[in-house]
Amino acid sequence: MNPSRLARLETALLALPNGSFTGASQDRRYIVTKSLFNAGKSMKLVAEELGGADYISLNFYRLARGSRLFPCEMSVEKVTDFILDLRPHPVQAEA
Repeated sequence: MNPSRLARLETALLALPNGSFTGASQDRRYIVTKSLFNAGKSMKLVAEELGGADYISLNFYRLARGSRLFPCEMSVEKVTDFILDLRPHPVQAEA
C-alpha cells in the first residue's frame, strides 16, 4: 500500500469513535464497532451494512517498524475506500 494512503487511513481510523456507532460510507449506512487493544497499538473494526449484505472487517497494528493493515478476507482497497469515506452519524441526545 502506498505509504501516504496508509497514513491517511491511520489518521481516519484514529479519528473514528471507539465502541459502536452508526455511519455512512459510499452512500450506504452501517453499524460500526471499533475496538482498541494493547493501549491503542492495535485495533479491530467491523462494519455491517444496515438493510444490506455488505460487511467490512479489519485489524490495524501501529508497530515500531510501521503501521500494518490486515483486512479480513477482503481486499485492501475495499477496506481503505470504506474507511476513508466513512462518516459517523451525530450522536442523538436522549430525551
